[in-house]
Amino acid sequence: MDCVDRDGEGMIGGVGMKLGIGPKCDSKNQCWQCPYDAPFSVYGAGEYAGPARTQRVHEYRLRTGDLISFTFLITELKSEGAYRLVVGDELLIESEADDELTRGTLERGLKIQPDGTITLRLIGQVYAAGQTIEQLREVLEEKYTEFYPEPAVDVTPVNTGTAANRIREAISGAGGFDPQQVSQTVTPAGEIRLPKLGSVQAQGLTLDELKQEINLRYDRHVGGIEVEPSLQQQAPHNVFVLGEVNIPGRYNLDNSPTTVLGAIAMAGGQTIGANLRQVVIFRRGENWELLSTLVDVRGAVLGRTAHPADEIWIRDGDVIILPSTPIQLFDNFVRQVFTEGIYGIIPVVATYDLGGGGGGAVLR
Repeated sequence: MDCVDRDGEGMIGGVGMKLGIGPKCDSKNQCWQCPYDAPFSVYGAGEYAGPARTQRVHEYRLRTGDLISFTFLITELKSEGAYRLVVGDELLIESEADDELTRGTLERGLKIQPDGTITLRLIGQVYAAGQTIEQLREVLEEKYTEFYPEPAVDVTPVNTGTAANRIREAISGAGGFDPQQVSQTVTPAGEIRLPKLGSVQAQGLTLDELKQEINLRYDRHVGGIEVEPSLQQQAPHNVFVLGEVNIPGRYNLDNSPTTVLGAIAMAGGQTIGANLRQVVIFRRGENWELLSTLVDVRGAVLGRTAHPADEIWIRDGDVIILPSTPIQLFDNFVRQVFTEGIYGIIPVVATYDLGGGGGGAVLR
């Protein structure tokens, strides 16, 4: 197969066939004699850190093992819909019909009890948690009509948003001196757990999507609180290398892109008997289905290929296998059977009769 230049044009004797004469081959067969304008300036001194390049992952999605930090803030943004009362909120209940019906003051309101109720004169317990101010006023107005023709009940919020404050205090302490943060690791079920919300699905979401989901839930159940998630630490990224390598095992990718040759280098490089023409890569898809491919990196390792197409990026969880060459397999067979096997324990001794009397080799 002829080599090709960087533009994919066939080559004969190092002369590019720009007129379309001759065969065209896959660009992975480019040799070092192919003429192309390489930016050799990138091999100059300096810039040991390398260029900025494009982002490694255009959109990172959370997965099991990721450590996420959540910062809790008291939001000043207007919540969607009317505020709904929660346990611990304080109210001032008044009636123009009778001053004796007043409960609470502007300094210390009537607190909603842990069972979500408030206790009022004449009508007893009334459920207040989960209702808006207007809904509670209408309920009280209806109940007091049994005693007054025009009760004219008024409900004034004295201290609200207590659920948000309790969440912040549970995280940072009542004094607020500790960081108002909590860290959660995505569980094998793909979930994280937050105060008041319980389980929240995080697997497969971006940070922006997770932020939107959490804040929508807090706005619906608590209100007055905003959460800002940030990725504190990624889950480990591993590759498994085995077969004809010097140090087979599991290797951490250190959150940096790695190719097939990079993974082989981490495993101590290939052994003499490695078949670099048929390197096997096993990979699990999005639904855990098994994917596999063969790559040929022999030309790259021997320095014969200038642009190896099979030098592909590997993914977290990939299994890379360097199989043995046929001669290595035969060598292993000889060692197992003859050197270390049964013939190594019971050696075969051959004697030869050279006396002419029907001689030959005799096994003993």
